[in-house]
Amino acid sequence: MENPHVIVLFGATGDLSRRKLLPGMLRLWEAGLLDDSRIVGTSLEDIDTETFVKIARTSCDEFGHRPVSEERWAPFSEMLRYVPQSAGPEALAAAVREAEQEVSEPGREVNFLHYLSVPPKAALDVVRQLDEAQLVERSRIIMEKPFGTDLKSARKLNARLHQVFDESQIFRIDHFLGKEAAQNILAFRFANGLFEPIWNRNFIDHVQIDVPETLGLEDRTKFYETTGAYRDMVVTHLMQVLAFMAMEPPTSLAPGPISDEKNKVFRSMRPLEPHNVVRGQYSGYRQHHDTADDSDTETFVALKVEIDNWRWAGVPFFLRTGKKLAEGARIISIAFKEPPLTMFPAGSNAGTQGPDHLTFDLADQSKMSLSFYGKRPGPGMKLEKLSMQFATHDTASSGAVLEAYERLIHDAIRGDHTLFTTAEGIETLWEKSTPLIENPSPVRAYSPGSWGPNAIHQLIAPHAWRLPFERSWRDPNATGV
Repeated sequence: MENPHVIVLFGATGDLSRRKLLPGMLRLWEAGLLDDSRIVGTSLEDIDTETFVKIARTSCDEFGHRPVSEERWAPFSEMLRYVPQSAGPEALAAAVREAEQEVSEPGREVNFLHYLSVPPKAALDVVRQLDEAQLVERSRIIMEKPFGTDLKSARKLNARLHQVFDESQIFRIDHFLGKEAAQNILAFRFANGLFEPIWNRNFIDHVQIDVPETLGLEDRTKFYETTGAYRDMVVTHLMQVLAFMAMEPPTSLAPGPISDEKNKVFRSMRPLEPHNVVRGQYSGYRQHHDTADDSDTETFVALKVEIDNWRWAGVPFFLRTGKKLAEGARIISIAFKEPPLTMFPAGSNAGTQGPDHLTFDLADQSKMSLSFYGKRPGPGMKLEKLSMQFATHDTASSGAVLEAYERLIHDAIRGDHTLFTTAEGIETLWEKSTPLIENPSPVRAYSPGSWGPNAIHQLIAPHAWRLPFERSWRDPNATGV
C-alpha cells in the first residue's frame, strides 16, 4: 500500500460481510497487503466495538481459510472499530477521523475506502451520509450490484453518484472478474502467439458462457421479484465475462485501455430481441414467501448475443444461468470450426464427439482444457477425443491465489479499475437490453434439477449446450499424472 487506509464497511454485520469481506480482510492483512490500516464497521445493529470484534472473530473462524488462532487474531482485532448507524453521520465521521489519526504518518496521506455492503435501495442514502460526514475527499467507494434495473434507473443512479463522487472514485464490483480464471483469459489470449491469431470468426464457431446454480431462492424472493435472473446475473456478471472474451487487444493492460475495449464490445452488440431470449421459472417458485401467485419473474435465462464487428460478425455467444438447475458450474466454452472430415474412413469416429473446444472453468482455482481428436493406438484409423489441461493447483504458486473479493478490495485500495465496470459500460448494456425489458419473452416452467425449459435447445440449434457433458479434471492428488 502506498498510503495508509481507513476502510469503512457499511453493512458490517450482514451476510456478505461475515462470509467474504471480514475473512478476506484478515487474509489481506496476513499477506501484508493491509498494513497501516484501520477498519470501521457500521450497520443497523446497535452494538459496540467489543461485540463487533466477537462477530468478526466468529465469521473468520467459520468462513476463513483456516481456524483463527489467538496469535493470528489479536493484532488484527486491534484494527477494528464499530459505530452504529443510529449514532448518525457525526459519530461515523468522528470514528473515521480518529482512525485516520492512528495511521497518519508525516509525508503519507491517509486515504479512505468505503465498501457499501448494503441493499440497493440504501446505497444512495449511504452516499448522502458520506457527503454529510465530509468523507468524500481522498476516498474511493465500492458498490454492489445491481447498478440500476433499466436504462432510466441506471442513468439516474449514476447522475446521483456523480453529484458526490467522481467516476474515478467509484468501483462497481463484480466478483466474477475477481477470480483467477477470469484474469487468466487475458493472459491466455494476449501473452501467447498461438491463440490470438485464431481468436476470431474465421476459426471460432460459437461461444458458450454457462453459469447454472443448484441453489433456489427461498430467502431471496423479495429481492428477486424486483430483479430476476437477467438483471441479477446477466448484465452484471455474464456480460462482463463476455467482454473479456471478445474485446480487442488493449494498448496496455491498464484500467483505461481495458475499459475502453470492453465498452467497444458493448457498443458493438446488437440489441437483445425477445425471440433470442428464453426465460424460465422453476416449478414451486410462486409458493415462496413474498412471491405473487401470478409472478412472471424469471429464475432462469438463456440468450443469444450477437456482436456486430469485424472480429465476431456471425459468431453467436450463448449465455445461460438459472436457479435450481442440475449442476453448479461456471464454464466458458469456445467451439472451434470443424475441418473437412471426408478424408477419414467410415467408422473412424471423426466429428462424432463434437467440435474441438477450449474450456475455461471459472472456479476459485483456475482451470483450462483444450479438447481435440487424436488417433487411438492400434490398427486402423480410429479417433478419440483427448484433452490437454492446466490447473492453478499444478503450479508452485498455487498458495498465492486470492479469492475474488480479496483481490477486488486490494485493487480498489490501489485505485486499479481493471476488473471493475464503468458508468458508460453499464448504461450501454441497459440500452442494448431495452427491447427485451420493454417486451419480455414469456416465462416457461422448468423442473428443479433440470437444465431449464426445453426451448433452450431451439435457441442454440443447430449447436448443443456443452453442459451437461462429461468433464473430468485431472486429480491433483493422483500419482503418475
